[in-house]
Amino acid sequence: MDTAVNEKDFALLRQDPYTFAVLDRILRGPCELVQTDHERLILCHSGAPYPVWIWTPDGCPEETRARAWELAETLRPLSAGFRYNLKYELADSFTERAAREGRSVGVTMQLFAYDCPEPIPPDKPTDGALYRCTARDVDEIAAMFRTFYQEIGEEPPAHEHLLEKARAYVDQQAFFFWRTAAGQTAACCSYRINQGLAWLGSVCTLPEFRRRHYARHMVYQVTRMVRDAGYMPMLYTDADYPASNACYERIGYVLRGKLCTVGERL
Repeated sequence: MDTAVNEKDFALLRQDPYTFAVLDRILRGPCELVQTDHERLILCHSGAPYPVWIWTPDGCPEETRARAWELAETLRPLSAGFRYNLKYELADSFTERAAREGRSVGVTMQLFAYDCPEPIPPDKPTDGALYRCTARDVDEIAAMFRTFYQEIGEEPPAHEHLLEKARAYVDQQAFFFWRTAAGQTAACCSYRINQGLAWLGSVCTLPEFRRRHYARHMVYQVTRMVRDAGYMPMLYTDADYPASNACYERIGYVLRGKLCTVGERL
């Protein structure tokens, strides 16, 4: 196994351009851990608290699945609280192997990957407008990040990390609020560009502003913005929230791939 990626690895990821779009982006920057054989297995951990990413080709042989398990369990074990983002066939192999060892391991989240070739305007009106965040909004962005982590059931990172993340988005002019007609921040959204794809993330509506179509209008406008700039918009969703997924589909997002998160069940 090698600890440095090369063009062979990026060529492998192009077999799954949407499901592993984030892994492609992560591998192009500094990573805490990388292991690859440049053929059938790529393992990457960008840093805490994010999941470990494991790429394998469709229909990979049992030898590769066993190797992936041994590598992951040696370097980033599930028993230490790490989680793995991977394809369903590899997830099945991992859960079966864990069961043989008397351990309770299973899928903790199902993820859908979408792209949006042609954005469709929302069919329901709302009030307010999209607002592009600036340096004076960094503290509020960090607070929205904290809410986002809490909403998805994850422990938020340290406040300084959230501030650093907020500053990075502001520097890239890539973080947005939806502000109501009364000037209140109701929702947020961001994007990152990588290899022709614009990955939308951090989509969160504050509880008191839900069911007013703010997120739909916000995501549509950011999607339209990056599409007009020549990028293909994409995003990941939690498959267990059909209402949210239907919202994206109504504004033109098309399901392109599926993956899941595996973790230890307590």
